[in-house]
Amino acid sequence: MTSELSEPVVWITGASSGIGEAAATLWVQKGARVILSSRRKDGLDSVRDGWTDAEQKRSYVLPLDLGDAESLAAKAEEALAWEGTVDIMVHCGGISQRSLAIETDLEVDRRVMEIDYFGTVALTKALLPHFVERKKGQFVVVTSLMGLFSSPLRSGYCGAKHALHGFFEALRAEHHDDNIHITMVCPGFIHTSISLNAVVGDGSQQGTMDDKTGAGLSPKVCAERMIRAVEKRKPQVLIGRFEVVGAYLKRFAPGLMRRIVRKAAVT
Repeated sequence: MTSELSEPVVWITGASSGIGEAAATLWVQKGARVILSSRRKDGLDSVRDGWTDAEQKRSYVLPLDLGDAESLAAKAEEALAWEGTVDIMVHCGGISQRSLAIETDLEVDRRVMEIDYFGTVALTKALLPHFVERKKGQFVVVTSLMGLFSSPLRSGYCGAKHALHGFFEALRAEHHDDNIHITMVCPGFIHTSISLNAVVGDGSQQGTMDDKTGAGLSPKVCAERMIRAVEKRKPQVLIGRFEVVGAYLKRFAPGLMRRIVRKAAVT
């Protein structure tokens, strides 16, 4: 590790697959102590089983459900009890959505917001007093380029991701003097199961792979770039290929970006 933390305790949600799994594996290989969380304990156990004995000894499996915000304070207590501290909290868990706004039940929007936003906020608030007391800590928030600009068929998802940026930018300002750092991670197309598991208008799973997601960067490459940004305590990092240009167009040429988005072939 390039920061002063050579063996940090890193807690990662969404660690049973995709970017979260890749990040957990890379961190434990670098000597970190890693807490793995997601809803599926069997998935977390499978990730851990692929590690060496020494790496397994530096890990702890802690299943949780981001959709059950009331349960997360107790999960934070359990995480802190393992090694007495958490140095880096990586918010990687969540779900996506693929449907026209007019065809999407409000309950679907609520579910996406509950998991992607309120669950993340609840876990953050549960851990924040520990960071404040120690006068150090880092929140790593894996949002999306969709947290910076929006695309058709993802209205609920974009809403939740934009909300995360709003919350954590406020938190960054409030706790700057407490030496609490925040890194917003904005991936583009990463080859994960996000589109397979995305919910559609009636709440069922899409069950198909988006072409651009299928051709995206590997989770390992994404995790490598993310960890470098975390070690440098960057406020924000964009990860992807050409799609990251959208973030700059949204900022410097918003009218052009809106025209591009309207004509984009999205799934």
